[in-house]
Amino acid sequence: MKKTDLERAKNELNKGYTCVLIKNNSKHVSKRTGIAPMINFLEKGIDLSSFSVADKIVGKAVALLFVKAKIKEVYAEVISVEAIKILDLHNIKYSYKTKTENIINRTKTGICPMEQTVKDISDCETAYNALRKKLSELKNH
Repeated sequence: MKKTDLERAKNELNKGYTCVLIKNNSKHVSKRTGIAPMINFLEKGIDLSSFSVADKIVGKAVALLFVKAKIKEVYAEVISVEAIKILDLHNIKYSYKTKTENIINRTKTGICPMEQTVKDISDCETAYNALRKKLSELKNH
């Protein structure tokens, strides 16, 4: 039986990628961490509408980027409660392995800076611009 795009994306995720997007014969993969893969795909102007995504960690920040990209469905190894709210609000189907209250930063000392950035944002365009600004600030430190 033919695998769905989401099943194929999940299989690819197990090959060491952090983010895999598949739609029919199109595939985009990344080994970058955090929101970098989605920001990168969006900045390149890649049309991701109706793609299925498998991602290691999905917080509210990346969920808003999925909304902007018009993603069809999502599988997350770890998903936050806030990400689920965003996906539900935009009728994006999702499944996950583990649900968590918050996405923490890499040093495990607090909330992820990208999650902090979108804490009070619900619009995907506003989130995209705020996240790009935050990424560039972090790169310059």
